[in-house]
Amino acid sequence: MKQRIAAIIVLVVCTFIVWNGAALAYPGHGETSQKIAILLVTFGSSYPEAQKAFDTIDERVRNAFPDKEIRWAYTSRMIRNKMAGEGMDILSPEQALAQLADDGFTKVAVQSLHVIMGSEYHYLVSVARAFESMGKGFDVISVGMPLLAGQGAMDRSVAAVKAIIPPERNTDEAVVLVGHGSAHPANASYAALMWQLQVDDPNIHIGAISAFPEMEDILERLKANEISKVWLMPFMSVAGDHSQNDIFGDDDDSWQSVFTEAGIEVDAVKKGVAEYDVFVDVWIEHLKEALSKLQGAKEA
Repeated sequence: MKQRIAAIIVLVVCTFIVWNGAALAYPGHGETSQKIAILLVTFGSSYPEAQKAFDTIDERVRNAFPDKEIRWAYTSRMIRNKMAGEGMDILSPEQALAQLADDGFTKVAVQSLHVIMGSEYHYLVSVARAFESMGKGFDVISVGMPLLAGQGAMDRSVAAVKAIIPPERNTDEAVVLVGHGSAHPANASYAALMWQLQVDDPNIHIGAISAFPEMEDILERLKANEISKVWLMPFMSVAGDHSQNDIFGDDDDSWQSVFTEAGIEVDAVKKGVAEYDVFVDVWIEHLKEALSKLQGAKEA
């Protein structure tokens, strides 16, 4: 972790050296006298359907905070490189913050659009702290929490999951939501959310592609409960590559293929949580908290 933070600080310093005195071109944004900005940060996706979800979030945030400058950044270098190859210039959090500083902003609310407080979120926090500690450019940077952060957000997410379950689903049919999963301790958030959901509905399950609860764990529970039909839904911000391939793909090892092979009927709901207003509401609440922390900070 120390090596990663050191590398981030070096990158920040180098970025300022390269960009000193020359503002980068950013579509739709010119010089501005505003001092407070919002930076929305997601892992990212190259799928056009996923981009529609980001556009929806952008519209919601602009409507909620019409007097604030809104910028975006992707934490995934792989996604940024792929989109660069398609002619789209997507900034990293470091680049976005350096540009905001160059544009004269002194206070920034950085809102994580991740699901759990995992590695991507903590990387984002370390970037923000590196910029803030430089003592030049920003007075304060506040980082908004991801989706499953704190009991209040967990309670709102429980209500949100219940709200997005297809109304035609019968209670003897299972709902399986699939997150990405992480080696980070925050991966326990998936199991915590599932426990709260199962207090009222034992046939709601949350699994993860690359961590516990794994597909085999969920399948074992489905068989034990003699479930014959599953409503399969991504529990990721957008239904991008992992959703299209790992969850709903045609390969034998996708969640849909494995469930079908086990004799369980699958009804696929191919929408990420960012496509539902009830989940975007949770992120916006976190953003409001982040903006409130900027109040009272010293003026430049």
